[in-house]
Amino acid sequence: SMKLQPLETEARAALPTPEAAAHLSRAPQTLRLWACREDGPLRPLRIHGRLAWPVSELRRVLGLPA
Repeated sequence: SMKLQPLETEARAALPTPEAAAHLSRAPQTLRLWACREDGPLRPLRIHGRLAWPVSELRRVLGLPA
Protein backbone atom coordinates (compact mmCIF):
# COMPACT_ATOMS: atom_id res chain seq x y z
CA SER A 1 0.00 0.00 0.00
CA MET A 2 1.15 3.54 -0.62
CA LYS A 3 2.75 5.61 2.13
CA LEU A 4 0.35 8.47 2.70
CA GLN A 5 1.64 11.86 3.71
CA PRO A 6 -0.58 13.24 6.50
CA LEU A 7 -2.82 15.95 5.08
CA GLU A 8 -1.76 18.25 7.92
CA THR A 9 1.78 18.31 6.53
CA GLU A 10 1.01 17.82 2.81
CA ALA A 11 2.82 20.55 0.86
CA ARG A 12 1.21 19.89 -2.53
CA ALA A 13 -1.89 21.89 -3.43
CA ALA A 14 -3.67 18.90 -4.96
CA LEU A 15 -3.29 15.11 -4.99
CA PRO A 16 -3.75 12.48 -7.68
CA THR A 17 -6.87 10.32 -7.47
CA PRO A 18 -5.30 7.20 -5.83
CA GLU A 19 -3.86 9.24 -2.95
CA ALA A 20 -6.98 11.33 -2.47
CA ALA A 21 -9.09 8.16 -2.45
CA ALA A 22 -6.86 6.58 0.20
CA HIS A 23 -7.23 9.63 2.45
CA LEU A 24 -11.01 9.41 2.07
CA SER A 25 -11.10 5.60 2.51
CA ARG A 26 -12.81 5.30 -0.86
CA ALA A 27 -11.98 3.45 -4.04
CA PRO A 28 -10.31 5.59 -6.73
CA GLN A 29 -13.21 4.69 -9.02
CA THR A 30 -15.61 6.33 -6.55
CA LEU A 31 -13.74 9.63 -6.87
CA ARG A 32 -13.73 9.28 -10.65
CA LEU A 33 -17.52 8.85 -10.54
CA TRP A 34 -17.84 11.96 -8.34
CA ALA A 35 -15.80 13.87 -10.91
CA CYS A 36 -17.89 12.58 -13.79
CA ARG A 37 -21.27 13.16 -12.13
CA GLU A 38 -20.17 16.27 -10.20
CA ASP A 39 -22.15 14.95 -7.22
CA GLY A 40 -19.44 14.19 -4.68
CA PRO A 41 -18.45 16.05 -1.51
CA LEU A 42 -15.60 17.76 -3.33
CA ARG A 43 -14.74 18.70 -6.90
CA PRO A 44 -11.44 17.92 -8.59
CA LEU A 45 -9.31 20.20 -10.68
CA ARG A 46 -8.37 19.01 -14.13
CA ILE A 47 -4.65 19.42 -14.83
CA HIS A 48 -3.41 18.33 -18.27
CA GLY A 49 -6.49 16.15 -18.61
CA ARG A 50 -5.93 14.41 -15.27
CA LEU A 51 -7.91 14.77 -12.07
CA ALA A 52 -6.24 16.50 -9.13
CA TRP A 53 -7.97 16.74 -5.76
CA PRO A 54 -7.37 19.95 -3.79
CA VAL A 55 -5.73 19.28 -0.43
CA SER A 56 -7.73 22.15 1.12
CA GLU A 57 -10.96 20.41 0.07
CA LEU A 58 -9.76 17.02 1.34
CA ARG A 59 -9.00 18.65 4.70
CA ARG A 60 -12.46 20.26 4.75
CA VAL A 61 -14.29 17.03 3.95
CA LEU A 62 -12.31 15.19 6.64
CA GLY A 63 -12.88 17.93 9.20
CA LEU A 64 -9.19 18.79 9.52
CA PRO A 65 -7.91 22.31 10.21
CA ALA A 66 -7.40 24.36 7.05
